[in-house]
Amino acid sequence: MYQDLLEKKKILAVIGLGYAGLPIALEFAKKIKVIGFDINAERINMMRNKIDPSQELGTSDFEGCEIEFTDDLDVLRKANFFIVAVPTPVDEHNVPNLIPVTQASESIGKVIKKGDYVVYESTVYPGCTEEDCVPIIEKLSGLKMTDDYMIGYSPERINPGDKEHTISTIIKVVSGCCTKSLDTIAQVYELVVKAGVYKASSIKVAEAAKIIENTQRDLNIALMNELSIIFDKMNINTYEVLEAAGTKWNFLRFQPGLAGGHCISDDPYYLTYKSKKIGYDSQVILAGRYINDAMAAHVARKILQHIIETNGNVKEAKILVMGATFKENVSDIRNSKVADVIKELKSFSLNVHISDPYANSKELKYEYGFELTPEIANDYDAVLVAVSHDNYKNLDEVYFASITKKNGLVADLKGIYRNKITSRKYWSL
Repeated sequence: MYQDLLEKKKILAVIGLGYAGLPIALEFAKKIKVIGFDINAERINMMRNKIDPSQELGTSDFEGCEIEFTDDLDVLRKANFFIVAVPTPVDEHNVPNLIPVTQASESIGKVIKKGDYVVYESTVYPGCTEEDCVPIIEKLSGLKMTDDYMIGYSPERINPGDKEHTISTIIKVVSGCCTKSLDTIAQVYELVVKAGVYKASSIKVAEAAKIIENTQRDLNIALMNELSIIFDKMNINTYEVLEAAGTKWNFLRFQPGLAGGHCISDDPYYLTYKSKKIGYDSQVILAGRYINDAMAAHVARKILQHIIETNGNVKEAKILVMGATFKENVSDIRNSKVADVIKELKSFSLNVHISDPYANSKELKYEYGFELTPEIANDYDAVLVAVSHDNYKNLDEVYFASITKKNGLVADLKGIYRNKITSRKYWSL
């Protein structure tokens, strides 16, 4: 398989061309023939015109790539090595939504041939690849894993907005259903991953490794958030505490904040879901999730408290929220916890304006029901800097004074204006 891919006698396909799938597809397309498959025809047309719908990649990233973008199963049928990189979200009850990954498995089941390889990159709970995806492929294809085709799992490690830790510079965990498949899958990924690969002992181990990467981050952020609530009641600045504690060589440098996005806030629920299925009710992991999910309400209440203390009429109060994406310097709004803060603020009948240099107003309207404000006013009762975009970091006290009332509040979740705001009330996590 490896040699045939290298000689372009066989084709690699990436199914799901989002923030994880498109970069890996383009990297491979610089070395071998690639099919980029996605069920969204509009996105396919954008990529054919060298436009990344996620706005992470530029036109130049498409240059020199031998890739065919399609939403046609007949085109996908030409492939021999399939990589699945579809999203795996949770529903409104925090239950894993496997529809994208099962639909991708159905597509593969319809086109797979003897000798082909399938590697899943989507975040799932341990056992999902072999217990949920393989039966779908085999039912539709009539083929048997290991005997007729090979299965593997290699978790994506894409970090949106990060230009340093990219596909080629991050060690890639790989796994396979047998020794032969593991070696071949490792060889294929080594084509594009300069940092090298790590061969996990089994598919389940690789799946579990991905889950705990983000679960660990979620728990550490939850600890910081709980500390920030405690220190706030003591009138201690959390960031000053963290700076002091950070002088110790082994102190872990996490910060409080809104833990959103499509990894940190979703992945732990995949593990706790599977845990419950096998008879164990998670305690620590779910406690961390509870704390992080409650931070939006905590932030909104702090702003409301200021409004009540300084403005007699809550319904006339006006708030500006700066930043709506799930993290700094990206356009991705999926699972943005800023939306939860805005929802909470509006539930108090506050007038909320929203600005963001990266977010798309139409996407915000479709996803969350609110739009970006065309023009920033000059009489806000409070300004919430929710996302630390680079565009915001050079703003100074003069700017905030120009858009707020004299008794206005600057709520700075990431502490980027600490010790820089004196003419307005200042608060941070």
